[in-house]
Amino acid sequence: MVFTRQGEHTAVPFSFKNFCRRGGLAVFITIRREGYYPQETLPRDIAADYQKVYHSPIVGVKLDNTLHDLQTPIGETRNLEFVELDSEDGWIIYRRSVAFLLIGAVRELYDGAEVEVKFRANNGLYCELVLPGVKLTDAVVKKIEAKMKAFVKDKRPIHKEVLEKAKAIKLFKQSKQIEKANLIASLDMAVVSIYRLGDYYDYLYGAMVDNAAKLDRFALDRFENGVLLRSPDSQSDGKVPSAIAQPKLSGVLAESKRWAHILKCRYVTDLNRTIRSGTVGEVIRVSEALQEKRIGEIADYIAMQKKSLRLILIAGPSSSGKTSFAQRLRIQLKVLGLSPISISLDDYFRNRQDTPLTATGTYDYECLEAIDVPQFNKDMLALLSGREVQLPTYNFITGEREWRSLPVTIGSDQPIIIEGIHGLNERLSADIPRANKYKIYISALTQLNIDGHNRISTTEARLMRRLVRDYQFRASSALKTLKQWPDVRAGEETYIFPYQEDADVMFNSALIYELAALRRYAVPILKDVPADAPEYTKARRLLDFAQYFLDLPDEDDIPNNSLLREFIGGSVFFPKGKKDESGSQKD
Repeated sequence: MVFTRQGEHTAVPFSFKNFCRRGGLAVFITIRREGYYPQETLPRDIAADYQKVYHSPIVGVKLDNTLHDLQTPIGETRNLEFVELDSEDGWIIYRRSVAFLLIGAVRELYDGAEVEVKFRANNGLYCELVLPGVKLTDAVVKKIEAKMKAFVKDKRPIHKEVLEKAKAIKLFKQSKQIEKANLIASLDMAVVSIYRLGDYYDYLYGAMVDNAAKLDRFALDRFENGVLLRSPDSQSDGKVPSAIAQPKLSGVLAESKRWAHILKCRYVTDLNRTIRSGTVGEVIRVSEALQEKRIGEIADYIAMQKKSLRLILIAGPSSSGKTSFAQRLRIQLKVLGLSPISISLDDYFRNRQDTPLTATGTYDYECLEAIDVPQFNKDMLALLSGREVQLPTYNFITGEREWRSLPVTIGSDQPIIIEGIHGLNERLSADIPRANKYKIYISALTQLNIDGHNRISTTEARLMRRLVRDYQFRASSALKTLKQWPDVRAGEETYIFPYQEDADVMFNSALIYELAALRRYAVPILKDVPADAPEYTKARRLLDFAQYFLDLPDEDDIPNNSLLREFIGGSVFFPKGKKDESGSQKD
């Protein structure tokens, strides 16, 4: 469908993309109309005419494939695409806006109160509350939730205002939001967009809805020293998810925040300050030491239980650093007098012709059925009983299993380290007694926040790792990686995350300085993503996110055994900077 609109001097072609879903399918709808829209036209004023073709509320807009709120003037946009709630981008906007609703409610109810956004766990967003002179009780939480619902019922507007940078800094200093003022001061921009709910102003990373009336799905629970804010996402079919107990995940996330306090780097501005002052080298060394200490503690426990813990299973989502972690754990175990052997689960892939297919007809290397589970269990039982086994090797070029190595036997002081995405799934190793297995979940759980109200998504931090790694070592463009990412995420949701609480221990592979190191690699390749590609929206969001970080000045400070070296190169575990090729066609 083609619109035309009147620019300042000339009419500019204006194409509009609209679709709705019927029976789970995306159906594009062509509506022919011609009109002229001044550059100051707001998308929300146009959206009202087309809401009927969407089955969920319009909450955002893409202007020339860049995501914006509905209060951004169309300007010289040539292509406009509405974003409905029931979409990945839509739910991101929704969750950010609900968090703003919480902050606004707390600030309106309690003078001097503050909300500190911490992390996502237990099917919600955990936030700590500081309420001067008020004890946090269930009644207080219900009062806050009622205030949020009152905003929704009253259709409280969420106003967007564009201020000169100096005025925005002054505004946040006056409201004693010093870190937010410092963050804005560090940005290379002349004007800043802020949002207002009643009398409360805030600077938030990303688009927001324009009215609280659209935020009618959420729940608030008292949790530890704060609250758990639950709202729908792309995985919950539009429903508020039930709270689930994730004590291990919550524990490792809390640990990551303690590490941030040790490093005195809670926010991006803190990290940037160390870079400017020339002291970031110390931050790197302490970060690496904290990880090494934790790996050593895990190795100590395995060594103490060496008679029973014979199979060490390591699993985690894409780009969590599983391979480097496994190597560092192996070394720590050797320090303790053990002689572990390492086996890749990839080598137990079925021959390509026997591999299950996805709905689109491609080979599904992510599902458990792609693994020869019976053979894996047979070989592990044989090794653990002291028998000789010839281990397979999977040839990703031919798609066939091979036996190129000599037979292997192990002694009682040789635990087997297994690295693969299904390691936590008991079905993988069902024939081995649970008492003989030690399961490790590894993920990159970012310690940094942009500021107290803007968290850094651990998923997007992992995506930055993967973008850099794939470009460096797999000859994969940013566009290709971004295209693959939804399938990768779907596999994680199905095969990894449901089993994470079954782990015996969790390890956080995130390094507080890593985004400053990844930035210089990621920005150039993200800029190469074509503006007309559907993936450009995500590329643009990552580029906007990267602007908050300064480049790490000297990579020589990063040790050659760092997990980060798996992604940027120079790892001692991957000779000549090359990554293991086993995942090149499946991960």
